[in-house]
Amino acid sequence: MADAAGGGGGVDLAGGIALSELAEGVPLAGRLGEDEILLVRRGSSVHAIGATCTHYGGPLAEGLVVGDTVRCPWHHACFSLVTGEALAAPALNPVTTWAVEIRDGRVHIGAKQEAAPLSSRGRSPGKRPDPVVIVGSGAAGSAAAEMLRREGFDGRIVLVDPDRDAPYDRPNLSKDYLQGTAPEEWIPLRPDGFYEEHGIERIPAGAGSIDRDRRVVLLESGVALPYSALLLATGSTPRQLTVPGAEYEHVHTLRSLADCRAIIARVEKSRSVVIAGTSFIGMEVAASLRQRGLDVTVVAPDRVPFERTLGAGLGAFLRDLHTARGVGFRLGRTIARVDAASVVLDDGEELAADLVIVGVGVQPNTGLAEGAGLAVDNGVLVDEYLRTSDPCIYAAGDIARWHDARTGRRIRVEHWVVAQRQGQTAARNILGRTQPFTDVPFFWTMQFDTSVRYVGHAPSMDEVRIEATQDGDARTYRYLADDTLHALATISRDRLSLQVEAELEAELRAAAGAR
Repeated sequence: MADAAGGGGGVDLAGGIALSELAEGVPLAGRLGEDEILLVRRGSSVHAIGATCTHYGGPLAEGLVVGDTVRCPWHHACFSLVTGEALAAPALNPVTTWAVEIRDGRVHIGAKQEAAPLSSRGRSPGKRPDPVVIVGSGAAGSAAAEMLRREGFDGRIVLVDPDRDAPYDRPNLSKDYLQGTAPEEWIPLRPDGFYEEHGIERIPAGAGSIDRDRRVVLLESGVALPYSALLLATGSTPRQLTVPGAEYEHVHTLRSLADCRAIIARVEKSRSVVIAGTSFIGMEVAASLRQRGLDVTVVAPDRVPFERTLGAGLGAFLRDLHTARGVGFRLGRTIARVDAASVVLDDGEELAADLVIVGVGVQPNTGLAEGAGLAVDNGVLVDEYLRTSDPCIYAAGDIARWHDARTGRRIRVEHWVVAQRQGQTAARNILGRTQPFTDVPFFWTMQFDTSVRYVGHAPSMDEVRIEATQDGDARTYRYLADDTLHALATISRDRLSLQVEAELEAELRAAAGAR
């Protein structure tokens, strides 16, 4: 990704290191031969694990230690200091661990201990709901399938999805992959043969309906798939333009890998692009295509990009960032018509457009749940364990609307990491773990070379407190309602983002425990 892989340097551990050099809970980067190792002292113990995150190589020494875990500063993956296990997405693979011996006041690194990606580490499920069918193999569905195996489940797992390319790294599509700087091999979440090796069946088909009485998913092809437990992870569908000319071949949305490949093919014969909407997809696409050298104009009815989600201050900062890189804006405007090589705005202005990208948001795919008679209200309603109104059916990802213990309100969040973590939680609960979903929402966006991390959830805000360094490189935005912090956005303040996430998480879990 644009966040280049971390690495390099650290203390030489070949002869050991004095225990006194390790401060309690403060990660220290070291090296042993060609291996980069992170050392963390916890009481009388010292843990040694791989120094880089297995998601995109973030430097764990710059992360945050919370209990016996360390969190990555880039995308907030969480690893066990004891086992190296990836405890929370977006990282899916464990980090390497090393044996540690303390002799005569010095810490010595011993044998390397590698773990398989889906190592169950001796766990076995509390119950065996066989088979488990998962509809949707995006972030939530694929993470759930893997977690079932990691938890020791050895029954049948079936992933149903009409997208033959899935699962893949969807967040990268609008960023480095579209920009042309991410190689093709970065995009699949797993290598060829991975799912077959772990006994996870993939059926490239759409699910037509659910027969809850018979516990059967009926595919559009007519095939009936029986289930003991069912996870709905059907995700979202991009909203379309509804204006004359929206059916032209050069008008695209970006959701799938196939969508992205079609856009890239069109880019190679285009000079000008119009982006409809200032969604995260829309603005990331604007940045990526501008870096490919296209003339880019963003059209949206908003006064400021991201005003409803990030506030006017951060929205204006990101608008100015785009403007400085040559992106044009027509804000307060909408597209009235698409022509063969242009668009016409509602005020009559005509803009050249060899390519039109629609980024006006998504809508949750709740049709399957509605057809099955499940409780649906702006999403599929789930309890704290992500169970729907049918105790044999769970929902996770963009479609799930759950109870936020901090605010007492139901929320639905369309973030990749939230979907992955919900899929993991749902899998554990399918196996009888009774684990409430209490993760704090997190997402990141890349706008040119600027990365924004966002933790929490603030659908409404009374106040946005802005802190910036004198040169403006590091920035913090605190989103408050009723004088209570609900979310935080940061630029170049990664540890602060992790610290606030941990604080919000503690509050959330305390509130959930008090229910």
